[in-house]
Amino acid sequence: MLRRFFTIVCLAMLTLHAGCGQVATNDKQAKAGFIRIFNGKDLAGWETSGGAKWVVEDGFLVGTQGDNYAHGDLFTKDTYKDFLLTTTYRVKWPCNTGIWFRYQSPSKTYQADILEYKNPECYSGSLYCPGKMFIAMNKDKTLVDRDGWNTMKVRAEGDHIQIWLNGRQVADVHDDTTYSGKIGFQVHPGEQFGPMKIIVREMLLKPL
Repeated sequence: MLRRFFTIVCLAMLTLHAGCGQVATNDKQAKAGFIRIFNGKDLAGWETSGGAKWVVEDGFLVGTQGDNYAHGDLFTKDTYKDFLLTTTYRVKWPCNTGIWFRYQSPSKTYQADILEYKNPECYSGSLYCPGKMFIAMNKDKTLVDRDGWNTMKVRAEGDHIQIWLNGRQVADVHDDTTYSGKIGFQVHPGEQFGPMKIIVREMLLKPL
């Protein structure tokens, strides 16, 4: 009876842990300290803002504009300070989206951009900060797989922020705008981005 009781308690604790979005992917990743903040099943642990549409389809997180080209965001309910975040994604172009991190408000946040910007010229992996615009720019468009999966890594530790796109470092800066906050995604407004779609396969986070 005692063993059965402890088994039930352990299963309940694991269920609660998963409900918060903190689900380890496998033994190897768990031992390395990584957690899976998107569980591949639903939006548990996440919350929406704005009129964009966010759904889970075939194990993928999918974001598109809402009615009348409405924009919006998707955020974790939890906040994070220092971490290494790895996100595997692909997009449908034209698009303007990105990975929010250390998000506290629309004016106090960072975004690892997923876009093609003309003036100044920069591409996915550029680091955006409201009020400061791009504080690091990826000008090498060949790093972007426009039709396939891409892997974006963000390391935030104190005021030191680094970004890698498909294995190549594209940002390495020091900035003190914000030191903690939510992680999320953006869907930009406007008819020109009507066809856009952000599709996320996996998000792994390791607290530092």
